[in-house]
Amino acid sequence: MRTAIETLPDDIETLKRLVLERDEQLERVREAARVELDRRDAEALHLRAWIEKLKLEIARLKRMQFGRSSERLAERIDQLELIVEDLEASQAQTVPVKAIAADKVQPVRKPLPEHLPRETVTHEPASNCPDCGGAMKRIGEDVAEMLEYVPARFKVIRHVRPRLACACCDRIVQAPAPSRPIDRGIPGPGLLAHVVVSKYADHLPLYRQAGIYAREGVELDRSTLADWVGSAARLLDPLVAAIKAHVLAGEKLHGDDTPVPVLQPGRETTKTGRLWTYVRDDRPAGSQTPPAVWFQYSPDRKGERPLAHLSRYAGILQADGYAGFEQLYKTKPIVEAACWAHVRRKFYELHQATASPAAAEALARIGKLYEIEAGIRGRPPDERSRTRQARARPQLAHLQQWFTATLGKASAKSALALGIRYALTRWTALTRYVGDGRIKIDNNAAERALRDVALGRKNYLFAGSDAGGERAAAIYSLLGSARLSGVDPELYLRHVLERIADHPINRVDELLPWNVAAGLTVPSASEAA
Repeated sequence: MRTAIETLPDDIETLKRLVLERDEQLERVREAARVELDRRDAEALHLRAWIEKLKLEIARLKRMQFGRSSERLAERIDQLELIVEDLEASQAQTVPVKAIAADKVQPVRKPLPEHLPRETVTHEPASNCPDCGGAMKRIGEDVAEMLEYVPARFKVIRHVRPRLACACCDRIVQAPAPSRPIDRGIPGPGLLAHVVVSKYADHLPLYRQAGIYAREGVELDRSTLADWVGSAARLLDPLVAAIKAHVLAGEKLHGDDTPVPVLQPGRETTKTGRLWTYVRDDRPAGSQTPPAVWFQYSPDRKGERPLAHLSRYAGILQADGYAGFEQLYKTKPIVEAACWAHVRRKFYELHQATASPAAAEALARIGKLYEIEAGIRGRPPDERSRTRQARARPQLAHLQQWFTATLGKASAKSALALGIRYALTRWTALTRYVGDGRIKIDNNAAERALRDVALGRKNYLFAGSDAGGERAAAIYSLLGSARLSGVDPELYLRHVLERIADHPINRVDELLPWNVAAGLTVPSASEAA
């Protein structure tokens, strides 16, 4: 039997050719192995992303079932969102799209909005046949759209007013000068609205905005922008007063407050001011009354502050257990309604820290109350009350008994005992919602209204003064009410600032967000262009 060496040819050139052929064959095998490995890695990554998406969808469905107050679900959803985002980014970065396009289930892509302006780029092939050189004729076309971003641009509007003189009597006529949001100021209503919304809704301090505008070749000092914001706030004061009147005319309010660091003039330190929010939103009880939110600033958290804010209010106030509200319930025709989300949060934090079985039991029992609420959201008050009486009242009775029994076994100073005592001492206010269908189970409407403030606090760090805090409260009232009416805040402010300088003060209600919402539409393609 001949060995492998004996079968090799003696010719050097032939040997070289054989070696090259063998190397090419090995490279093809290695390349095929790499392609197969990449394909398997892509499949594994795709399957993992798909699994995480399913988990995310399940978590979202659970939140819909158990209500938005579940901090655990909210945290889990945030985590899953980040996981899915990272996996999808990894897929886009490492996997050739064509390699997995046949295996991947593609989502249905929504059409791009019709109102966006279109720019057509036509890619014409050669006019003659590449094979025979004959003339070509059009038989159809393929159209694919790509979404692009065009940075915002400044423009200058020149208002020209010709002066005309009469040849007979020397009379001179000229059209009146158009109204400006700021007398003799250069900002148009669109720019003014953009600066205000960027500061208070997008949390961009004015010095950062000035830097952004400078990159566009427009030098605007921070002090100039500050003057514009102050002038806009002064113009909008009548609207804020109208929102306040609307909010305080409600039968039920949600109230809350949050700290705001405020710079102390002449010192390099800050003090802690407060932003208070009062929300009128009866949509969960089937009401068609427009929702609105009114903010107030105070330099401290003394109980006299909410007492002054609600001095003319009579109705139901749903709030947390802040002691400063107690004077309201004692001296004013105001009924207290407490918040189950605050109760639940105490057990949630305990369970997160210690995995306490008792805290888990409390969360499960409170979760059943929220399941009932999910089924009656948006229903009329009498129907909500009947359902609660039949289903929630027995659950609450069992929960009270369990609280009492568990408290007797817990250490007096433990977090579990503190959470239970917080609930039992407010039991009447916590269960008032059962007999009154207008009342919600929690005060989340007020907490949602304060989210913008919390986000802004992380960005601009502090308010410049007490006056700055009051100005922020006024602007937040307008932006928050616009959002509750489903109106884009910048579009709304632009609409208002175009008109309010000349608008009759006795008809200011016509400019409230819910009264102009129907007329505020996304600009057409020609307007956007």
